[in-house]
Formats: sequence, C-alpha cells, structure tokens
Amino acid sequence: MTSLRGYAAVTAAYWAFMLTDGALRMLVLLHFHRLGFSPLQLAWLFVLYEVAGIVTNLTAGWLAARFGLASTLIAGLALQIVALAALTALDPGWTIAVSVWFVMLVQGASGVAKDLTKTASKSAVKLLAPAGQGLFRWVAVLTGSKNAIKGAGFFVGAGLLAGVGFVPALWLMAATLSLVLLAIAIFLPAGLSIRDKGARFAHVFSTDARINRLSLARMFLFGARDVWFVVALPIWLAATLAQGMSDDRAFFLTGGFMALWIVGYGAVQAAAPRIMGQGDAGRAGIWALALAVVPFALAPVALGWSGSMAVVLVGLLAFGALFAMNSALHSFLILDFAGAARVTMDVGFYYMANAAGRLLGTVLSGLTYQLGGLSLSLAASAVMLLASSRIVGRIPARA
Repeated sequence: MTSLRGYAAVTAAYWAFMLTDGALRMLVLLHFHRLGFSPLQLAWLFVLYEVAGIVTNLTAGWLAARFGLASTLIAGLALQIVALAALTALDPGWTIAVSVWFVMLVQGASGVAKDLTKTASKSAVKLLAPAGQGLFRWVAVLTGSKNAIKGAGFFVGAGLLAGVGFVPALWLMAATLSLVLLAIAIFLPAGLSIRDKGARFAHVFSTDARINRLSLARMFLFGARDVWFVVALPIWLAATLAQGMSDDRAFFLTGGFMALWIVGYGAVQAAAPRIMGQGDAGRAGIWALALAVVPFALAPVALGWSGSMAVVLVGLLAFGALFAMNSALHSFLILDFAGAARVTMDVGFYYMANAAGRLLGTVLSGLTYQLGGLSLSLAASAVMLLASSRIVGRIPARA
C-alpha cells in the first residue's frame, strides 16, 4: 500500500509539472511567432532549455542519490514556479535580441526544473513499483500518462494565450503549481528522502555497454521527433491555417492538434506493454525501423498539393503511435539495465542523451524548416531514425 501511495504521489507531481511544461512551450512559441520571430529565432528560444537538460541530467542522478529523490523532486517543482514568475517580467519594448536572450535564460531554468523532476520521478518507479507486477507496465503507465498530461498542456497554453493573454496565463500556472508543491511536500513517502553521502559525481558515467548504446539510440530517436515537432510543424500548421481564419483561431487549432498528438502518444505509450508483450533491444531496433518509414513517406507529400495538409497530419498521428511504442520500450530498457544501487545515476545519464537529442532536433527544426520547409524537417527525421534503429539493434544481451 505504501508503494502504491508513493507511486501515486510521484505521478501526481510529475503530472502537474508536465501540464505547465507543455503549456509554457506553446505559450512561448505562439506568442513570439505572433510578434514576428523567424523559425530560427523561435528555435533559439528553446536552445538553452535543451542545453540545460543535458547538464542537468548528467548531474541530476548524482544529486538525487546524494540529497534524496524527494528533495530533487521538490527542487524541480519550485524552480519551475520561479521560471514562470520570471517570464512575466518580459518587456514588450525590448529589442528582439534582448528578448531572445531573456527568454533563453528563463527557458534554461525551466529546462533544469524539468529534468530534476523527471529524473527523480522516473527513478522512483524502480523503487516504488509493486514487486511482481511488471516493471514495463508501471514505467509505461507513468510515462504514458505524463505525455497525455503534457499534451493537454499544449492545448491549455494555446487556450490561455487566446483567452487571457501571455502574462496572466503565466501567473495562473505559477499559482496552481505552488499549491501542488505544497501538497506534494506533505504527502511524499519518507522512503524517497534516503541519501547516499558516498555518491560521487564520477559515478554518473556508465560503464555498461548496453546503457551507453541505448543512450545513443535515444538521442537519435528524440532528435527525430523534435526536428519536425518543435518549430517546423506548429509554424507550418499555424501559417497554413491563418490563410483562411484569424490568427487566434489558427493558434488555438494548432495547439489543439499538438495536444491531440501528445495525448494520443501518451495513451499508446501507456498501452505499449499490452500491445508489445515483452520488451527487448531486438524489438527496439525493429520498431525504430518501422517508425522511419513514416517521415520518409511524408517528406514528399509535405512539399504541397491539394489536400496535403490532411495527409500530413494523419501521417504524423501514425508517427505518434509508433513513436510511443519506441519510447515506452526505451524507458523500460533503461530501468531494466540500471543497477538498483545506482538507478538515479544510470537514469540521469540516459536522459542526458535524451536531452542532447532534443537539442539537436530543436536546432535542426528551425534550420531545416527555414531552408526547406516541413519536407526537409521530415527527411532529417527519417535519417536519424535509421541511425537509432541500427544502434539499438546492436545492444549486447549482457553487460
């Protein structure tokens, strides 16, 4: 019962954080697109967010081991509140260069917050999941539900921007997350406060070939998603829709599709153990190869013809379903490979590679869209997925 109650508390904290994370991303993206920022400038707004993720994930595992999972989780939630409040200080009279740097810094703090929260939450699953009930299932439930909540955040962010405006939306999210932080500080189980005072930073680097290869494959997997998802798709979709309706309505529908994609992705991810059965590295290689087919097929379609938008959007929903299977399998494999004594450090190292992939995808999303539109972004996605498939398929059976 204690494990289930602790698992529920950690999941609730993760849900609350990811709701604000998704909403903030959509708020920033659409607000600055409306102010006239180019696709590459929009990509730069999120670069420090992803760079912070690389650094934070490398250290978060050590921090969680050294200071306890509970402290790490609470620190992540508190820092997100600070980031939301800080962004309200943005002055419309600032130059574009100053605005970009300010938002980059605030987004960097939000990136640190996200990865502190994520590493603590996912590491806690290894410790709190009820024995004998299947680790794959419990990892999939946490990760899948988190992504559904983040998808709802995209919708909430777009709705708040259209309904109450940029600054009021930020204050509303900060206040809500503050209440959640207070509740979580009270209800987190005591077992998550255990500290390992002998944990050393050098221990974050894994010597397990399986974890190293899986981490590299994860980098390409998430780069392949973000190369079209972060900047290319929302700007392409908002610009296309705006040709026949107001900007506010186009933004709302864009946020709605992004939310639908994430919610659907989360639902499939949660169901992955039932669909896939057992998970192993061999299956991961096959699923990544199947996923590569989708952007490869969609790239020429996105060049534009009558009805191409509907085909692209349906195809990207199919991408989401296949991507969910890949992501769920990867998330299970890292916890399966991780040693119980160093789970936070193995998970932190792995999600450092995840953040590196997101950084790669974010930069390439703005660059490829500016050079060749959504079609080039999708082509880059297919190439990265082929690399991920080859790497994960070569993971050795044993450490």
